[in-house]
Amino acid sequence: MSMVEEFNEYREKMNSRILEDNNKIIKRIFNLDTNAYMPGALDVKTKELLGLVASAVLRCDDCVKYHLETCHKEGLQKEEVIEALGIATLVGGTIVIPHLRKAYEFWDALEGDS
Repeated sequence: MSMVEEFNEYREKMNSRILEDNNKIIKRIFNLDTNAYMPGALDVKTKELLGLVASAVLRCDDCVKYHLETCHKEGLQKEEVIEALGIATLVGGTIVIPHLRKAYEFWDALEGDS
């Protein structure tokens, strides 16, 4: 199983588990997250790059993977993603570098699955 498949399988399994408890607050947060990334004044690609940068700066590897995969599905080019990750590293500082390594590894896996 590829790194991408493993991530998606775990994410789907655990999201289902979380949502089966039917907690109104958690369900609303999930819904808000989904709606925030819908097309609006900003297109989906731009929103995903914003999400990617914020996730990298906040050092959330799962979030980085999610946004990388969505960027890939939306057709963003590697150069666009790397430029956004450069901004994240600038803003977040050297503490972001370990997460940058993981982001590169995941993007390479995404390209390998294509």
